[in-house]
Amino acid sequence: MHWSSISLPLTALSLAAPALAYPQARAEQPLAQTNIRNSRADAVKAAFVHAWDGYSKYAYPNDELHPISNGSGNSRNGWGASAVDALSTAVIMRNATIVNQILDHVALIDYSTTEDKVSLFETTIRYLGGMLSGYDLLKGPAAGLVSDKAKVEVLLTQSKKLADVLKFAFDTPSGVPHNNVNITSHGNDGAKTNGLAVTGTLVLEWTRLSDLTGDQQYAQLSQKAQSYLLKPQPESAEPFPGLVGSHIDIETGKFADGRVSWDGGDDSFYEYLIKMYVYDPKRFSTYKDRWVQAAESTIKHLASHPETRPDLTFLSSYNKGAYTLSSQHLTCFDGGSFLLGGTVLQRDDFIKFGLDLVKGCHETYNQTLTGIGPESFSWDPKSVPASQKELYERAGFYITSGAYILRPEVIESFYYAWRLTGQEMYREWIWNAFVAIDKYCRTGSGYAGLTNVNAANGGARYDNQESFIFAEVLKYIYLAFSPDDVWQVQRGKGNKFVYNTEAHPIQVA
Repeated sequence: MHWSSISLPLTALSLAAPALAYPQARAEQPLAQTNIRNSRADAVKAAFVHAWDGYSKYAYPNDELHPISNGSGNSRNGWGASAVDALSTAVIMRNATIVNQILDHVALIDYSTTEDKVSLFETTIRYLGGMLSGYDLLKGPAAGLVSDKAKVEVLLTQSKKLADVLKFAFDTPSGVPHNNVNITSHGNDGAKTNGLAVTGTLVLEWTRLSDLTGDQQYAQLSQKAQSYLLKPQPESAEPFPGLVGSHIDIETGKFADGRVSWDGGDDSFYEYLIKMYVYDPKRFSTYKDRWVQAAESTIKHLASHPETRPDLTFLSSYNKGAYTLSSQHLTCFDGGSFLLGGTVLQRDDFIKFGLDLVKGCHETYNQTLTGIGPESFSWDPKSVPASQKELYERAGFYITSGAYILRPEVIESFYYAWRLTGQEMYREWIWNAFVAIDKYCRTGSGYAGLTNVNAANGGARYDNQESFIFAEVLKYIYLAFSPDDVWQVQRGKGNKFVYNTEAHPIQVA
């Protein structure tokens, strides 16, 4: 069965005019029966426990479970990435047993030792973000969940220890960090440039650490690196206002190119501009101004409509006067970013565009055999493979990589659409995605990736359960069916938490 057939017809989206979505109070239209909503929330909690039990039985304390062979992997330095990444979701699900297991683990991590190079970016968003989020939640709205307060304090102690291990990465002539570093020798991989996203997606976590500890060095390091991205040089690095190149010279802080996109490698720089403003509007109004410029330029210059489906909107990329008509699952956080910015800034144009992007990304799920979207896709009419002509004509895109490695971005944007419009359709889309993932990715011990979302049964399966199934996929799905709470995304300026790019909720300043 094609699971997306249970969703509302596409014509329903035309009813989602921005005037209906905002700024009126949300139409109260909970799922027809509370018992359906509760049973769905329970199903997601059960899926989380299934993945956790497999990880803890076969893979703990390693980074991730291999859910087909029941082995383990260490792609994140062997510090137990799945455990730390699972913490904030376990707290939100109020699973005290798993929360206490994870806190016991965090207390044992020695962040000063690993056999592999460390990614400053990945370590920041997963480990540092995961611990800080657990700390904010357990000291705040979930304070009653853990009786031993000392266990909670360990999260902040370990966050500081980790940042102290990593901070040498910023010790460069410009202050733009190296991303791949050796924490033992204080060496690096010799790269001359750092990427836009990996440079521009540190500031939330490192600033939060400073705000919690009172030690300003962490905020200063990350904000100095960010300063080059906010005032890009040379001029060619900013072909459209707010949209900047992909690589920054570590020596000088100048951009090495003017290639513009919202794809992986660039994506979360734009995500964090508006999120820093949500975190603290006083300190980070410049970040908001830059996001607004980028958002307006994106609508004007990067929005693209497939020839065969002009009703759909995707984001193209741009380099030296030429456009590339392709995108990625990773890019599909974009709808959520426009929706967050639109509601916080009360901009109907951003909300409308965000919902257009959500609709386009939904089609990448709706039109495949599994009901799950591909890793990457294109709508360039000049390059359609003969084998995908029918797909392109029907769906407006064709698949350039059919893999699905348990990514969250499409569901993340559905979640923002649900929270900001209250339209039940978006929750149905989230549920359809969950049903499809549970059907095609579930194994005896966890969840595996798929090699081809548009093949029968998703093709073959990858023997890997990424830690972000815990941090992101199951969290966003659960949030859509769980009760309203202080950590949920709110309309307007009412947000008490802001989600890092790994979906760890950080308390606003």
